[in-house]
Amino acid sequence: MDRDARAEKDSAGPYDAHGGYPGAVPAPPPMPARPPGRGPAAQDPGRPAVPRPSGPPTPAVPAVPGHAPVTRPAVADWLRTPRPAAEPGIWRLGHVPRPDEEPDLVPGRQLLSGALIAFLVGWLLWSLLWNGFLEGWWIFITDWWELPMEWLVPDAWTTPGHARFELYVGITYLYYGLVIAGIAVGMGRVGNWAEVWERYGVPLWPLFFVVPGVWREMPRISWLTWVSTLYYILLVVTLVAVVGRIGTWPAVRRKLAGAQPQPSAAEPRHDPAGWPELRAAGLGDAAEKLTLAVEGGTLGDVDYARIRRAWQGVSARPDRLAAFTETVRAHGPAACAHPSGVRDLPVRSALHDLATGQVRIGTAVDTPRNPYPRRTTGVALDPGLLGTSLLAVGPSGSGKSVRLIRPVVESLCLHALANRAAVVAVTAYGSGIAPDEAFDLVIGVGRPESTHDLDLYGGADDPDEAARTLAEALVGDLAATLPGGDSRRAATALAQLIGPFRSVHDRFPAVPELRELLGGPSGALVALRTALEARGGPAAAAQLRELAARERQSERADDIGVLLAERVAFLDRPAFADSFRTDGTGRQFSLRAVEHPLRVRIDLPERGHAEASRIVARLLLAQFAEAASARSDRSLFAALVLDDATYTVTADSVRAVQRLRSANAGVVLALRTLEDVPEPLRGPLLGAVGCRMAFSGLAPWDGNRFAEAWGTEWVQTRDVTNRQIISDEPLTKALHMMRRLVTGRAATAEAITVREVERARWSASDLAHKVPAGHAVLSLTTVGGDHAPPLLVDLRT
Repeated sequence: MDRDARAEKDSAGPYDAHGGYPGAVPAPPPMPARPPGRGPAAQDPGRPAVPRPSGPPTPAVPAVPGHAPVTRPAVADWLRTPRPAAEPGIWRLGHVPRPDEEPDLVPGRQLLSGALIAFLVGWLLWSLLWNGFLEGWWIFITDWWELPMEWLVPDAWTTPGHARFELYVGITYLYYGLVIAGIAVGMGRVGNWAEVWERYGVPLWPLFFVVPGVWREMPRISWLTWVSTLYYILLVVTLVAVVGRIGTWPAVRRKLAGAQPQPSAAEPRHDPAGWPELRAAGLGDAAEKLTLAVEGGTLGDVDYARIRRAWQGVSARPDRLAAFTETVRAHGPAACAHPSGVRDLPVRSALHDLATGQVRIGTAVDTPRNPYPRRTTGVALDPGLLGTSLLAVGPSGSGKSVRLIRPVVESLCLHALANRAAVVAVTAYGSGIAPDEAFDLVIGVGRPESTHDLDLYGGADDPDEAARTLAEALVGDLAATLPGGDSRRAATALAQLIGPFRSVHDRFPAVPELRELLGGPSGALVALRTALEARGGPAAAAQLRELAARERQSERADDIGVLLAERVAFLDRPAFADSFRTDGTGRQFSLRAVEHPLRVRIDLPERGHAEASRIVARLLLAQFAEAASARSDRSLFAALVLDDATYTVTADSVRAVQRLRSANAGVVLALRTLEDVPEPLRGPLLGAVGCRMAFSGLAPWDGNRFAEAWGTEWVQTRDVTNRQIISDEPLTKALHMMRRLVTGRAATAEAITVREVERARWSASDLAHKVPAGHAVLSLTTVGGDHAPPLLVDLRT
C-alpha cells in the first residue's frame, strides 16, 4: 500500500472493511437532536473525520429531483414490510407478485352487455313469479314456487287470527329473500358480475333489492318493525359501499390522511425489528438495546444496515465478537459508525431500501411491450446489478443526471455510510448531482479552494504501472491511430522517463517536469543523466539504459513523445498548478482509497478546459480499474460514476470494465450519444456492460446499436386474409347481392393464419420515436448471470 492509501487509512480510524474493530472500540458520535433516519446527519467533533473542503467554496445547487421527497415510514414498520424474492430489477419492498401469464379477460363491451342481460333476465324472472305469470292452468299448481315454505309451515299459522301469524309473515318474506338471493347468485354467475365489480366497481346483486316493488311492500307490523329498520340500514350501507367503490373513497381517505398501509407485526422470534440473529447468538442485552432504539425511533435505516454489516463481519471472523458486543452495548444505534461520524444524508430525493440495497428509479409501464409479470412493478437498482456496470445513453434533457445518476449516487453514498461501499462520482463543476454535505471529500480540479490534489499516478509504486495508466489517459482516445493500434508505445516512452526520475528524486515527476522531459533533449534530461552517473551501481546503470533508449527514440520523426508532450500541455496550465503536485506540499487523493467506505466527488472544469477534463476522466477510469482489481479485501462494493463519459471509453477501459465483475466493483457511464465513443468500440462497449439504458430522444443510429445488443425474440402473429365468396345458387346470389347493396361491400370470408416469427425486441425506429418523454428502455443483468429483458420504464413515478 502506498503512502497516500496509508494516510487515508490512518484518517479513517481503526475500522476495517469487514465491519468490525480489531482493537479498542472508538467513541461513537453524539446522538443527534432528531432521529437519524428522519433528520439531518450528525457529525462527531471528536472523531477524526475524512477531510472536507475548507475556505468559502461556492456550493453547487443540486438539480431539481424528478419528484417530491417521500415521507419515510417508521423503521419498525419498514423492517416488517415483506420483501418477497423477485426477478432482477424489481422493487422488492412490499412487492406483490403478478401472474406469469396475462389472464384471458372478456372484452369490456361483451362483459357489460352480458351482465346487463343477466340482470334483466333475473328481474323478469322475479317479476313473473311475484305477479303470478308462472303459475295457473299450464302449471296445474298454484304458487308452486312457494311449496317448500308451505311444507315447512303448519297450515294453521296462515290464518290471520292465529298467534303465529306474524311469525308466518316474517318467514314468508325471509323465503322471498332467499328466492331473490338464489336468482341473484345464479344470474350473477351467468352474467359474470364478480368480474364487473372487480374491473369497474359496479354494484353487485345487492342493488336488486333496490327494486321499488320489493322494499315498499316490507311489512310494518308489531315486532317486525325493527327488522324493517335494520333492512333500511343495510340498504343504505350497501349504497354507500357501492358509491365509495366507484368513487375510490378509500384511496382519497389515505391520501388526505397521509397514511400508508401498515404491515402486520411479525412473531417475536421472526421479527426483524427484534434482531433475531443477535438473540440466537446469545447477545440478548445487545439485541434488546437495539430493539428499544428501533421502537423509539432513534435507530435509522442506515444504522440498521451498518450494524447488520458489522454483524456479518463478526460472523466471518468470530474473534471480533467481544468488540462488537461491547460497542453495541455502549453506543446502541451509533455503534460501528462510519469514519466520518455521519449517520445519514442531509436530504434524499429517491426511495431507498437499505435492507435489500435497492434504490427505486421508476415503474414498468403497463404496455404489451413489457412482460406481463413486470408491468406496473417498481424498477430498482442495487450493487448486484451495478456490479455488471451500467451504460446510459440519451440526449441532454432526457433525465440521465436527475432521474438516474443522482438516485444511484445517493444510494451508493448511503451504502458507504453503512460501511458497505465506496463511491467516486465524477461530474462537471456546478452540475450539482448531490450536495457537498453528502460526500466525505469534494475535489475540484483546477479550483483554488480544493483541499486535496489528485494523484496523477494513482498511488502506484511501480513506474511501469504508473506509465500504463497515464498513457491510457493521455492518448487512449487516439490508440487506434497509433502504431500498433494501442498505447503500449506511449506507456514505454513514459516509463523510460519516470523510472529514472523516480530513482533520482524518490518521487514521480510533476506535470511541468514531465512535459520538459518529453520535449526532447533539454537541460532536464542532461541533469537526470548526470545524477544517475554520479549515483552509480547496477540500478543506476539500468536506468541509464532506459534513458538512452528514450533519447534515441526522440530523434525519430514518428516519436510518440511529441504527442505525449502535446497532451501533457493541456494539464500544464496555471489553473492546474496546485492540482497534480508530487513534491509532498499538497494532500493527495488516490483511488487506492476505495478499500475504505469513502464518498468522494471530483468536479472537472469542462467549461474552460474540456480536453483536460477528458484526460482526467480517462485517468480516473484507468486508475479505478487498477485499484478495484488490486484490492486485497473486496468485501466493499466499489463504484465509479461518470456523469459525462464523452471521449472517455478506450479499448483498454472496455476490457477493464469486463474484469470488474469479479472484483465486486462497477462503473456507471452516461453518454449523450454513442457517437462520443470510437466506432470500433461501440459494439464491444454494449457487450461489456450488463445493464443498458436508452432514454427518450435517442438517435436512430444509436438505437440500431441497442437493437443489435438486445437481440430478437419469437412472437406470435395473426395474418387475416379476406376472400370474396362466389356462389352458384340463385338464392345465395340474391342474398349476396342484397348484402352488397346494403353494406356496399361484397360478401367475404376471413382466413386467419397464426405463426411465430422472429422480431427485434426493440427496433431502432421504436427506440427513436416510440419512447415517451421521461421514459427509458432498460435491460438488466446481475453478477450471478440472471437477466431481465428490455423494459419500458416510467422514470417520473
